[in-house]
Amino acid sequence: MPTTLELCEKYFGTKDIYKLMNLTKDSLEKDVKKAYYKLSLQVHPDRVSESEKEDATEKFKVLTKINAVLTDPDKKALYDQQGIIDDDGDSDCNWLKLWREFFKPITTTDIENFHQKYIGSETEERDIRKAYLGGKGCINFMMNSVPFMTVEDEPRIMEKVKEWISSGELPEYEQFTNEPKAKRNRRHKKYAREAKESEVIKADMAKKSKMTGTLEQQIMKRQSEREQSSNSFFDRLLEKYGDADDSEEYVFPAKRSKKTTAKKTTTKDTLNKVKNGRVSKKKI
Repeated sequence: MPTTLELCEKYFGTKDIYKLMNLTKDSLEKDVKKAYYKLSLQVHPDRVSESEKEDATEKFKVLTKINAVLTDPDKKALYDQQGIIDDDGDSDCNWLKLWREFFKPITTTDIENFHQKYIGSETEERDIRKAYLGGKGCINFMMNSVPFMTVEDEPRIMEKVKEWISSGELPEYEQFTNEPKAKRNRRHKKYAREAKESEVIKADMAKKSKMTGTLEQQIMKRQSEREQSSNSFFDRLLEKYGDADDSEEYVFPAKRSKKTTAKKTTTKDTLNKVKNGRVSKKKI
């Protein structure tokens, strides 16, 4: 059975796992995780055509194994010192399950928390600088490149960029410092329209959620009303027919010389049994 390094050379053309992952020996674990995530998405079996699934699965296994090596201090040290990867115990590994456990689904709360930490951080400033240079001062380009940037953020971000321009940290671009008013208005109208559409979608979702809750409440209310109506019906029957003398006795026809007596079953007894579910309503 081929080793991980042999499969690495077969599918990626190299036995150097650092070269494959575009990393160095000094790369941090977060860099390893980021590189693995980026590469594994390209060959994930769930993201390729049916004809490519077999090769994609093998490539995916190789990348996952490399990630496991580089994130384990002992395995990483063994590879760094001797160029060896321990392949023992890999046969029973569920690679797809491992990948899904490694990359947990992102929730709305995760995004909100990241948003709060991101605004005003060094990461945001780095992204602003990169977007400014990449778009040569085009604010529309910056809006599409800087995470969470909206028209409400423009004054704050533009002020930062102007400070960097003044200090010589960034070059000055004409389309940034003298952006045409018509272009700015088009951008603001576009984002205002998208914000309105987003609010409509949110309102529609909230309405559907509320309607669902209301429907459940209506069903429960109707059930309660039916039960109350049923109980009320039997209460009225009891009130009307429940005054019969329960102590009255009935004498069965005598087949013997000794009389046999039994307590008479009254209407009230029957109604109570029906009400309490011990007798079917069809038998009344």
